[in-house]
Amino acid sequence: MMSGSVSRVRGELASAVAVALARHGLEGVDVVLERPSRHEHGDWSTNVALVNAKRVGRAPRELATALAEDLALNSPDYVRRTELAGPGFVNFFLDPMWLHEFVVQVVAAGVHGFGRAESGHRRVNVEFVSANPTGPVHAGHARGAAYGDSLARILERRGCVVTREFYINDRGTQMATFAQSLAARSRGEEPPADGYLGGYIADWAARMPDGADPLEYGYSTALADQRQALGRFGVLFDVWFSERSMVDSGAIDATLRDLRDRGVVYDADGATWLRSTDFGDDKDRVLVRSDGEATYLLPDIAYHRDKWSRGFDTLIDVWGADHHGYVPRMRAAMAALGHDADSMEFAITQLVTLERNGVEVKLSKRSGDLVTLDELIDEVGADAARFTYLSQSIDSRQTVDLALLAQRSMDNPVFYVQYAHARVCSLARVAESRGIQRRPLAEVDLGRLVSDRELELIRILERFDDELSLAVTTRAPHRVAAWVRELAAAFHGFYHDCPILAEGVDPDLAQARWWLAEAARVGIAVALNLLGVTAPESMNPVGGPEEGNQEGDPEEGNPVGDPEQGGPEEGGPGEGGPGEGGPGEGSAEPDDVRSAP
Repeated sequence: MMSGSVSRVRGELASAVAVALARHGLEGVDVVLERPSRHEHGDWSTNVALVNAKRVGRAPRELATALAEDLALNSPDYVRRTELAGPGFVNFFLDPMWLHEFVVQVVAAGVHGFGRAESGHRRVNVEFVSANPTGPVHAGHARGAAYGDSLARILERRGCVVTREFYINDRGTQMATFAQSLAARSRGEEPPADGYLGGYIADWAARMPDGADPLEYGYSTALADQRQALGRFGVLFDVWFSERSMVDSGAIDATLRDLRDRGVVYDADGATWLRSTDFGDDKDRVLVRSDGEATYLLPDIAYHRDKWSRGFDTLIDVWGADHHGYVPRMRAAMAALGHDADSMEFAITQLVTLERNGVEVKLSKRSGDLVTLDELIDEVGADAARFTYLSQSIDSRQTVDLALLAQRSMDNPVFYVQYAHARVCSLARVAESRGIQRRPLAEVDLGRLVSDRELELIRILERFDDELSLAVTTRAPHRVAAWVRELAAAFHGFYHDCPILAEGVDPDLAQARWWLAEAARVGIAVALNLLGVTAPESMNPVGGPEEGNQEGDPEEGNPVGDPEQGGPEEGGPGEGGPGEGGPGEGSAEPDDVRSAP
């Protein structure tokens, strides 16, 4: 696996530092190696001198100096030099040969293997979206949909067995109100005061067969609409779990009996209460009201009890911002049932504000003013929407300008990344037209890759394993989005400055660069797949035909905006978006769309 060379280098460097520390009187020190934020500070760095100097009665910089001198003589062969920095850091600068080795490993792993790791096949349930079946999935739900699906893909890439689950809230007051709204519209009347006013209500009511049960018709219609829209968004669920099914099976009553048997409920004021304060909640919670009706909490407890019964190691719930206060009571309920509350995680997606031409677009099913997911896909495309949602942490509020996303702008971040992938693919077509063949990698001297552009590209690729590990541990798909934008920017710079198929390029150097481009393609394809975004093999950008100059790029228009020609490089472009399915023609998924472990 890709992490092999990275782990080996990190391990060998840490061992060398530990041995050097022992020579200076420090045994058994936990050596931490980190990547400097700027390459001029080295490939790896350690602060062990700062942390441990007092133990041997020395100043941190004095100890760091001694370590740097020691390690200059006693480091692995691929360490080109060690350097003292700041108040006591030791920085390591490595020979490019280990980066060249990494290119071979990336190519060998390919799209299927790059970034893949084993996690003991932990079973993880990711529940997300779970919109009430009272209307279409809207653009606000889409943020949680993109996040949950991408997180599932990332977990699968790291060896987890993931179940994607949608909880259908198909009972209760909101369903009755929804049915009443449909029935009223079918009679040509206004919905009740607290009813649903959306235009979709009138549309569905107009299609409702005579004599149909408004509740059952509305339920099946809404659910089918949600499935279809989420499918267009690239989100497919393994389980659609009905709340009503727990009423039919008696699971809710069984859960209440279980809680009673555990002595964690009591009756007071005609109601049944959970002793949730015994498990960290700020107050006890009502499970059954005095009128005999269960609160929302009891079926939710029964649902999670069912999930635990299916043998998952971890439960991850992706909830909207309005559920933040619900987390402590659910943790308390799981603890009351005897489950490890730490094995249940909650991801809270903050609000999305949609704007069109500077005017906020409301997202309310009941008010009737909403942008459905279908409409969002029609307007900006699934790729642009997913990449935009995933470019920012769900912990922060997000503003999306629909008018800007609908533009086929060169500032569009997903276009910027996708075009890097298409550029690599174009090389094969251009080479074929010129009768140029790519030699087997084993016959190519990657040692020719020594320029800053070339080495920068490899270093970003080499960081992927660490970024993916952090994306897993912090449940943060936006790290993958940030990494692939950085990779695309580096690739565009490399592509501009390091010609591959141009006349006059040394053939051996051209072959090495071609394989480096292929390694970059692998990285881009994997990252886009983890985000649920397509990786097109060809694109027709604004500005000219695909194949016009020596590399297969348009000569007119500079579609990717290479920095040397006045466009963005660092961090990629800003906002913008193509039409449905991403810009251009011939979109193709990587070979493992659902990344089964």
